[in-house]
Amino acid sequence: MENIKNAIINGKTVLGIELGSTRIKAVLIDENNTPVASGSHDWENSYIDNIWTYSLEDIWKGVQNSYKNMAMDVKEKYGLTIKRIGAIGFSAMMHGYMVFDKDDNLLVPFRTWRNNITEEASTALTKLFNYNIPQRWSIAHLYQAILNNEEHVGDISFMTTLAGYIHWKLTGQKVLGIGDASGMFPIDLSTKDFDQKMINQFDELLAPKNFPWKLRDILPKVLLAGENAGVLTEEGAKLLDVTGELQAGIPLCPPEGDAGTGMVATNAVAKRTGNISAGTSVFAMIVLEKELSKVYPEIDLVTTPTGNLVGMAHSNNCSSDLNAWVGLFAEFAKAMGIETDMNKIFGTLYNLALEGDPDCGGLLAYGYLSGEHMTGFEEGRPLFVRSSNSNFNLANFMRVNLFTALGALKIGLDILLKQENVKLDRILGHGGLFKTKGVAQKIMAGAINTPVSVMETAGEGGAWGIAILASYMMNKAKNETLEDYLDSKVFAGKEGVAISPDPKDVEGFEKFMERYKKGLAIERAAVEYLK
Repeated sequence: MENIKNAIINGKTVLGIELGSTRIKAVLIDENNTPVASGSHDWENSYIDNIWTYSLEDIWKGVQNSYKNMAMDVKEKYGLTIKRIGAIGFSAMMHGYMVFDKDDNLLVPFRTWRNNITEEASTALTKLFNYNIPQRWSIAHLYQAILNNEEHVGDISFMTTLAGYIHWKLTGQKVLGIGDASGMFPIDLSTKDFDQKMINQFDELLAPKNFPWKLRDILPKVLLAGENAGVLTEEGAKLLDVTGELQAGIPLCPPEGDAGTGMVATNAVAKRTGNISAGTSVFAMIVLEKELSKVYPEIDLVTTPTGNLVGMAHSNNCSSDLNAWVGLFAEFAKAMGIETDMNKIFGTLYNLALEGDPDCGGLLAYGYLSGEHMTGFEEGRPLFVRSSNSNFNLANFMRVNLFTALGALKIGLDILLKQENVKLDRILGHGGLFKTKGVAQKIMAGAINTPVSVMETAGEGGAWGIAILASYMMNKAKNETLEDYLDSKVFAGKEGVAISPDPKDVEGFEKFMERYKKGLAIERAAVEYLK
């Protein structure tokens, strides 16, 4: 306790704040990279004028609340007020579209990763660059706005991500960590910067439009893990800590995306390692040894925070519909006058799934609350289907909803593991889906036919991951790589518990996937008829 108090008083702690889809979390770590305090703020995106968005007001309210709640946690535990911090890092949902004019005004509401509205641009740019440009990427949003003849495009002075925006407002620096940058525009692995050849191609494409900017002018500067990304300004300190106690001058690490912080939080930044983050959306990231043999629309190529190539399979939908069903069972329990502790309800229902038939008894479900690019849906309709001879019981019902949460993801992972023969030494799971011990981990192992580990610390998630990146910037030895820092200073002795795939689960998941692919026509009909 005294060591922690001294670290807080002497500004030896490190703060990480991550803005996720449904929660903003702040984690304060000590000199051993161990969390000593945390605070969070729940929020939800809004669907306004056919756009998934968060308002600037909600963004700052959330950041300030998560910081305030962390500071209150410090006060309650240690009786101290935070004035100094050794280093700070911010991360957030990757991709999306935030553009500003020369007076720093946001030109259109923030368009998040969740919007599937850029298919025309995504297809055209993928063809132009011969490089997969997913719909979520910032460059796809920019080009779609141009194709739509949106008036604001000519006024753009700066384009960034959510993490880049917050970092800019707190430090004045228009920079971005390479992992987050790799979800805006393709990266040249040799220069560790935006691909200049593709930038030139894009500028040539736009030449007839005579915009007052070139692409490089409006993009942030790309930084690698460990580099200094500026310091907290006086204005930034007041913006983060509304009480005015926090002092300016604190160094910040490069702002990163949630993919990069997920890699750090699971020690999956080295080649032949991977991690799966499963919550509102689900994505798997595998650090590749070499480029893929061809362009796959299902696979994004991003990078680690140090600039190593990562194959990323991403599904927009994961646990939202599953959580809604659990909520329905909780309502029933309450109506029956039964104790309704949500952790117990989740644990009971999830564990029941392990008792179901390997292939879910012939049941079929789609948790498509929003569109799903992996299977070509611009809109989604949550759906549950069974035939008259399906084995319909609670265990199979829970099992099919857990299986389908990973269904679209498996389509992408099969490309990497089966078609490209990508090799994996270890893969780690983290995120809300893994909270119930052993259940999603066992199902995931069956889905990808690879042992899956979950570490206790992985529950700290991306906020802890970005705090670690800030700690690395502050504390790394000369020439110490991020991989070495993680192995020796953060994860030594914390390998986590691995669950190997059960052959019955592997076979059952393959059978379910045959049904899943065939049944997409039913989902298509639901989208068309349920308006």
